[in-house]
Amino acid sequence: MEKQFLSRSISDLKQVAELIVRLMNERTIFLLEGNLGAGKTTLVQTVCELLHSTDVVVSPTFSLINPYQTDKGTIYHMDMYRIKSVEEAIDFGIEEYLWEDHFCFIEWPQIIEELLPEKFVRIRISQQADETRLIQIHVK
Repeated sequence: MEKQFLSRSISDLKQVAELIVRLMNERTIFLLEGNLGAGKTTLVQTVCELLHSTDVVVSPTFSLINPYQTDKGTIYHMDMYRIKSVEEAIDFGIEEYLWEDHFCFIEWPQIIEELLPEKFVRIRISQQADETRLIQIHVK
Protein backbone atom coordinates (compact mmCIF):
# COMPACT_ATOMS: atom_id res chain seq x y z
CA MET A 1 0.00 0.00 0.00
CA GLU A 2 1.20 3.51 -0.85
CA LYS A 3 -0.35 6.73 0.41
CA GLN A 4 0.65 10.37 0.00
CA PHE A 5 -0.34 13.39 2.02
CA LEU A 6 0.43 17.07 1.63
CA SER A 7 0.78 18.79 5.00
CA ARG A 8 0.47 22.56 5.17
CA SER A 9 0.49 22.77 8.98
CA ILE A 10 0.88 20.69 12.11
CA SER A 11 -2.90 20.26 12.23
CA ASP A 12 -2.72 18.44 8.86
CA LEU A 13 -0.54 15.79 10.51
CA LYS A 14 -3.52 14.42 12.42
CA GLN A 15 -4.83 12.66 9.29
CA VAL A 16 -1.42 11.07 8.72
CA ALA A 17 -1.15 10.07 12.39
CA GLU A 18 -4.63 8.48 12.27
CA LEU A 19 -3.51 6.25 9.38
CA ILE A 20 -0.35 5.31 11.28
CA VAL A 21 -2.37 4.38 14.38
CA ARG A 22 -4.55 2.09 12.20
CA LEU A 23 -1.41 0.55 10.71
CA MET A 24 -0.17 -0.23 14.22
CA ASN A 25 -2.73 -3.06 14.22
CA GLU A 26 -0.69 -4.76 11.46
CA ARG A 27 2.88 -3.44 11.79
CA THR A 28 5.20 -2.57 14.65
CA ILE A 29 8.17 -0.99 12.85
CA PHE A 30 7.88 2.52 11.38
CA LEU A 31 10.87 4.02 9.56
CA LEU A 32 11.00 7.81 9.47
CA GLU A 33 13.04 9.37 6.69
CA GLY A 34 13.59 13.04 5.93
CA ASN A 35 16.08 15.85 6.29
CA LEU A 36 16.76 17.59 9.58
CA GLY A 37 13.71 19.67 10.46
CA ALA A 38 11.39 17.78 8.09
CA GLY A 39 8.96 16.89 10.88
CA LYS A 40 9.81 13.31 11.88
CA THR A 41 9.63 13.96 15.62
CA THR A 42 6.56 16.16 15.20
CA LEU A 43 4.80 13.24 13.50
CA VAL A 44 5.70 10.93 16.41
CA GLN A 45 4.35 13.59 18.81
CA THR A 46 1.06 13.63 16.91
CA VAL A 47 0.78 9.81 16.98
CA CYS A 48 1.45 9.79 20.73
CA GLU A 49 -1.16 12.51 21.31
CA LEU A 50 -3.77 10.46 19.43
CA LEU A 51 -2.89 7.51 21.67
CA HIS A 52 -3.33 9.63 24.82
CA SER A 53 0.29 9.67 25.89
CA THR A 54 1.11 12.20 28.57
CA ASP A 55 4.86 11.80 27.97
CA VAL A 56 6.87 14.67 26.50
CA VAL A 57 7.92 13.57 23.01
CA VAL A 58 11.35 14.87 22.03
CA SER A 59 13.99 13.86 19.54
CA PRO A 60 16.08 10.94 20.83
CA THR A 61 19.23 12.15 19.05
CA PHE A 62 21.39 11.94 22.17
CA SER A 63 19.54 9.31 24.20
CA LEU A 64 19.09 7.05 21.11
CA ILE A 65 15.79 5.63 22.45
CA ASN A 66 12.89 7.37 24.19
CA PRO A 67 9.97 5.27 25.46
CA TYR A 68 6.45 6.73 25.52
CA GLN A 69 3.48 5.11 27.25
CA THR A 70 0.31 5.08 25.10
CA ASP A 71 -3.09 3.40 24.90
CA LYS A 72 -1.58 0.83 22.50
CA GLY A 73 1.41 0.10 24.73
CA THR A 74 4.92 1.49 24.80
CA ILE A 75 6.25 3.25 21.72
CA TYR A 76 10.03 3.26 21.37
CA HIS A 77 11.19 6.34 19.48
CA MET A 78 14.71 5.78 18.16
CA ASP A 79 17.25 7.91 16.36
CA MET A 80 20.08 6.21 14.45
CA TYR A 81 21.67 9.48 13.30
CA ARG A 82 24.73 9.08 15.57
CA ILE A 83 25.09 5.31 15.08
CA LYS A 84 28.13 4.57 12.92
CA SER A 85 27.64 0.85 12.20
CA VAL A 86 25.23 -2.05 12.44
CA GLU A 87 27.49 -3.55 15.10
CA GLU A 88 27.08 -0.45 17.28
CA ALA A 89 23.28 -0.80 17.01
CA ILE A 90 23.51 -4.50 17.91
CA ASP A 91 25.72 -3.65 20.90
CA PHE A 92 23.06 -1.40 22.41
CA GLY A 93 20.42 -4.12 21.89
CA ILE A 94 18.37 -2.86 18.96
CA GLU A 95 17.45 -6.39 17.88
CA GLU A 96 15.46 -6.88 21.08
CA TYR A 97 13.24 -3.96 20.11
CA LEU A 98 12.89 -4.95 16.45
CA TRP A 99 12.00 -8.59 17.00
CA GLU A 100 9.92 -8.52 20.19
CA ASP A 101 6.72 -6.94 18.81
CA HIS A 102 7.53 -3.52 20.25
CA PHE A 103 6.22 -0.43 18.50
CA CYS A 104 9.34 1.25 17.09
CA PHE A 105 9.49 4.60 15.33
CA ILE A 106 13.01 4.89 13.94
CA GLU A 107 14.52 8.10 12.60
CA TRP A 108 17.52 7.80 10.24
CA PRO A 109 17.03 4.00 9.83
CA GLN A 110 19.37 3.42 6.89
CA ILE A 111 22.24 2.03 8.99
CA ILE A 112 20.09 -0.77 10.47
CA GLU A 113 17.95 -1.76 7.49
CA GLU A 114 19.62 -5.16 7.21
CA LEU A 115 18.33 -5.99 10.71
CA LEU A 116 14.68 -5.16 9.99
CA PRO A 117 11.92 -7.76 9.90
CA GLU A 118 10.15 -8.33 6.57
CA LYS A 119 7.15 -6.19 7.47
CA PHE A 120 7.48 -2.49 8.26
CA VAL A 121 6.17 0.92 7.26
CA ARG A 122 8.43 3.46 5.54
CA ILE A 123 7.45 7.10 6.01
CA ARG A 124 9.28 9.72 3.94
CA ILE A 125 8.81 13.39 4.74
CA SER A 126 10.02 15.90 2.15
CA GLN A 127 9.97 19.65 2.55
CA GLN A 128 8.57 21.33 -0.56
CA ALA A 129 9.56 24.72 -1.98
CA ASP A 130 6.32 26.28 -0.67
CA GLU A 131 7.10 25.07 2.91
CA THR A 132 4.53 22.27 2.76
CA ARG A 133 5.55 18.70 3.56
CA LEU A 134 4.99 15.76 1.24
CA ILE A 135 4.50 12.65 3.38
CA GLN A 136 4.76 9.31 1.59
CA ILE A 137 3.78 6.13 3.40
CA HIS A 138 4.75 2.74 2.02
CA VAL A 139 3.63 -0.42 3.81
CA LYS A 140 5.87 -3.40 3.22
